[in-house]
This record gives sequence, C-alpha cells and structure tokens, in this order.
Amino acid sequence: MQALQWLTGSQGRPGCKLFRQAAAAAPLGKAPPRLHGRTMSAPASEIPAATLVVFRRAAGGGPPELLMVVRSNTMSFAGGMAVFPGGRVDPGDHALAEAIGDGLGEAEAAHRIAAIRETIEETGLAPALRPQPDAATAAGLRRELEAGAPLGQALAARGLALDLTALVPFARWCPRGITSHRIFDTRFYLADLGTGAVDLTVDATENTRLFWTSARDALAAADRGELSVIFPTRRNLERLAQFASFAHAWDHALATPVRTIVPKVAQRDGHEALTIPDDLGYPVTHEPLASAMRG
Repeated sequence: MQALQWLTGSQGRPGCKLFRQAAAAAPLGKAPPRLHGRTMSAPASEIPAATLVVFRRAAGGGPPELLMVVRSNTMSFAGGMAVFPGGRVDPGDHALAEAIGDGLGEAEAAHRIAAIRETIEETGLAPALRPQPDAATAAGLRRELEAGAPLGQALAARGLALDLTALVPFARWCPRGITSHRIFDTRFYLADLGTGAVDLTVDATENTRLFWTSARDALAAADRGELSVIFPTRRNLERLAQFASFAHAWDHALATPVRTIVPKVAQRDGHEALTIPDDLGYPVTHEPLASAMRG
C-alpha cells in the first residue's frame, strides 16, 4: 500500500480488509440520481482507491473544518503524516455497488462505497448513511467491519442504507511514472457532516491521532513544523482553503473538471519542481522538488 499512502496516507489492515473481499453484499435500496452523479473511469492496469474529505461547520463560526488523521510513526510509508481517511477499493465494494445499482455505474459506486467504508473503519465516523446513525450504532458498525463483516450486511442489520449521492467527486491523483511501487489511482470525494457534534476515536493501528481543522490552520501548522503533509495533501489543503463553506466547495467541485492528476518533474523558476496541471482548481501547481514531501 505504499503508493496509496503517498496519495491518501491510507494502508490496508491485512486482517480485516484484504481477506474479506469476496463477501456478498445485501441490497440497500436505490438512491435517486442527482446532478453530482458524475463518474470517473480508471485504467485497468492501476489499483483503484478512494479517500473522503469530510467537512463540518466550525462551532464558533469561520472556515469549515476538515477531518484528518495522523499516520503512525511505525508505518513504513508516510509515517507521522497528516492525511484524509481513505484506502483501496475492495472486491466487496464492487459487490455492494452491483447490488445497489443506483445509476452511478459499478466502478464509480464502488469507489464511493470504499471512501465511506474506510472512513468508518479509520475514524468511527459514519457519513453518507440514511438515516444518520447515532454514536452507539456507528460504533457497532465499525466494530463489525473491523471484525471482517461485509459493509452491506452490517448496514442492513441496522436498517441503514448508503446515500452515495451525498459524496461529490473532487479530484483524482495517480503517481504514474514517478514511483517504483504499485500504482494506485485514487479518487477524492467531499462530504458534509453538518454541525459535526460527534465523538470520534482513532483506530490505534494505522493512525495515532484524528482531529478537526480548517484547511488554513492545517497549512499553517505544517509551515510551523507541527504537522507533516505529503505533496498531494498540501495541494488539496491549498485548494480546500479557498472555500468559506461546504456549499462553496460543492459548487466548485461540480464546476471543475475531474481529470487524473499525474505529478511530473519540470523546471520552474530555475529549479526542478514537482508540478501538476494548472486548470483543475488548484491555486498552487508546483513545489521545489527538494522540499516536496513524497512520503
């Protein structure tokens, strides 16, 4: 999972993620199609992954806050880095996507399911569910997933259904050509928690800390050396810092094309830099190669 961590900071737990993959999933109902049901196809040669940027309104007003986790220092890649929750798309996610048949297409639905599932497993937060579960229900759901239960089965047992249209595609990153590891094609989504008055606990295996922060505060902490963020995370934080509300971010995401971002090394201002395209909504599109944190 090293290349995936470069993008999302997420690394699969072999005991409960990689060996539950063929589990069948119960249908959970059909979500109505909406404007933001856009799809993004993935090259067959690359491993699909997904991550979720969860917003909440700041209690005292001001910019929205985002949920982030800090990777354990013992992780072989991106140890100690602050990232958004996420991970690889499992076969079980595809099985559930096929069972739902909500009009998004199996691949797109599977990525959204993976983003939700990974967020539940890593943080205890259960976004994009109908009805929204209380803390005790979310905790039970997380325990069942960590024990290896298929997501569809765990949701159906609690009378819950996925609302995949609550997620909007935001970006897509792939380190094609700049890593010798397996290549992960990672789709980023946005979701809104509203007030965010919830208690969360870190999973204590992959992550050592989880916290809410505005994008601007996260960048300031990184500049002070209090947080470490890898290149894609910094670029996404800079982009997210532009938004005064989730509604603003939502509208921006709908209006901005989603193309695969493949960072490339190029000359900028007389030095080698890691660069990304300049027409995909990012206010900063390059960083000196010497300072770019790649895990």
